[in-house]
Parts: sequence; C-alpha cells; structure tokens
Amino acid sequence: MIITEMLSYGFMQRALVGGSLIAILCSVLGVFLVLRRLSLIGDGLAHVTFGSVALALLFRLQSVYMTLAIIPVVLASSMGILKLAQKARIYGDAAIGIVSAIGIATGVMLASVAGGFNVDLFSYLFGNILSISSSELVIAALLFVIVIACVVMFYNELFASTFDEDLAKSSGIDTERINTVLVLMTALTVVLAMKVVGIMLISALLIIPAVSALQIAKGFKSAIITAAVIGVVTVICGISLSFVMNLPSGATIVLINFAVLLASFGGRALRGHK
Repeated sequence: MIITEMLSYGFMQRALVGGSLIAILCSVLGVFLVLRRLSLIGDGLAHVTFGSVALALLFRLQSVYMTLAIIPVVLASSMGILKLAQKARIYGDAAIGIVSAIGIATGVMLASVAGGFNVDLFSYLFGNILSISSSELVIAALLFVIVIACVVMFYNELFASTFDEDLAKSSGIDTERINTVLVLMTALTVVLAMKVVGIMLISALLIIPAVSALQIAKGFKSAIITAAVIGVVTVICGISLSFVMNLPSGATIVLINFAVLLASFGGRALRGHK
C-alpha cells in the first residue's frame, strides 16, 4: 500500500530512477578508484563542486542551468588534480588536497561576498534527491550513457592500469589517456551525485559500495557487478525509508551503505572461519 502510494508521486519516480542511475555510476567507478587508492578524489571534487554551487548561486542560476554550469568547472578541476600529480611530481593525495582547499575556500569567499544565499544551501551540502527535476533526470540519463560507454570501451585498459600501471605502460597502453578518462568520468559522476547524497557525502557513495563489494566478490567483474547492485539497492532503500519516515535522504542512504559494509565484513569473517 505504501509502495503504491510512494510510486504514484512523480518526484518519487524521478528520485528512484535518477538515484539508481547515479548509484550504478558511483559504484562502478568506485571499484577502480578504491583499487587505485584514488578514493579521496571524489571528496576533493566535491569541495570544488561546493565552490561551483556558490558561484552559480551568486549568478542566481536555476537548478538545471546550475548543473550545466558546474560540469565544466569540475571537469577542469579534475584535470588540474591529474596535471598537478603528473607535472609537479607531487603525490596524488597532495594534489587532491590543494584543489580541494581552493574549491572550499572559493565557496566560502563567494558566500561571504554575497552576504549569504536566499536558498536552502543545506540541500546542496547534504543532498535532496526528492527535488530532482525532469530536466536533471534527462541530464543524468545522458551522462550515465556516456560514462558507461567509456567504461565498456576502455575496460581492458582501465583493468590493466588499475592493477599495475607500469606494466600496462610497458605493454603499450597510453596510461596518461586512461587516467584522464577515469578522472573526467569521476568528475561527471560527482556533479550528478550532488543531488543524491549532497556535496559533503559524495565520497561515501563512491567508496562504501565498492569496498563492500571487494569484501565478498571473487573476481574483478563480479566486484563491479556486486558494487552496482549494492549501490542501487541501498539508494532505493534509502529514498524509500526517507519518504516513509521523513528522514534526510542523503544521510539515510549513507547509513544504510554503512550497515551493508558491516555485514560484508561479517560475511567475509564467517567465510574465513569455514
């Protein structure tokens, strides 16, 4: 009865479809990022997204135009992280920290200059998938197709670079191009995930389903599929629970993911004792 009522609302239909698409993207990319120890790139790009949101709010852009305006800024920032790590010869976490600090400082500065924003900034910081519009759903679907197509197209190169970048390079794989593809796909996904879990919790959706899947999966492909399933199920459960119990959707999704992570650790421990 509750499910029927829930699905009768247009905003819930958009939330469930959009949330599922974004959950798949985050989970699939998360497996590559976690194994390559680039998990925090999502957190760094989220801080850049905060600065971009503040800039868009300063120019009073509406929701869908805001998303379109943020995408090039976050893409450029992801390339900045990559170039800093490659050209300046500093570690990846330091490059992420530098770009992250610039992003958050820019956002705080713009908010100060504007004297605050007459909008619910809380919804951008902690997410509100229930407010996703039809236009944003179309953008999410288009970007979903682009990112999944890139993963399929470059799967072998991504797989080789993930496990041994030096060996992949010596085998003739253009690892610099593959790294560029990976960070650009991550940047697009971070912008989309802003609506699902919010800027402050984006890294959780990129990391936790992937880590949970890696505890129980027996191979790389099965890890990707398991992560996608975990991501979709937890996002649907989180959205449904937030609707029924009037809870914040982003925080609910993250806490359900954490419960799944604990269960996966438990499952692995039990399997180890057999």
